[in-house]
Amino acid sequence: MPAHHPSYYVYILTNFTRTVLYTGITNNLQQRIIEHYLMRGNQKIFTGRYNCFYLLYYEDFRYVNDAIAREKEIKGWSRAKKVALIQSFNVEMKFLNDELFDEWPPKEMFHRKDLQ
Repeated sequence: MPAHHPSYYVYILTNFTRTVLYTGITNNLQQRIIEHYLMRGNQKIFTGRYNCFYLLYYEDFRYVNDAIAREKEIKGWSRAKKVALIQSFNVEMKFLNDELFDEWPPKEMFHRKDLQ
């Protein structure tokens, strides 16, 4: 039986009006989207300030270094190039939260930092 290999994700979020794009990296995509949602309205962080918790795009990587390199690459792109990438995966730029979760927002949510 093959050993379990962790997955790392590069993802792009937006706000309700799709005026802001945020690129991030995580090893737990569902949990990270929840954390962005829980931090909405927090003026101290970018995604909170702009209410970015709607998933538009993601890629899966086996190795964290590959994911980090891809995140940096995408972050350096123009908005137009990011939109083209998103549309190559998600033509209508629809929010993918419902596809990732049984219900959005989930009834039970927690932030990993609260478990420490």
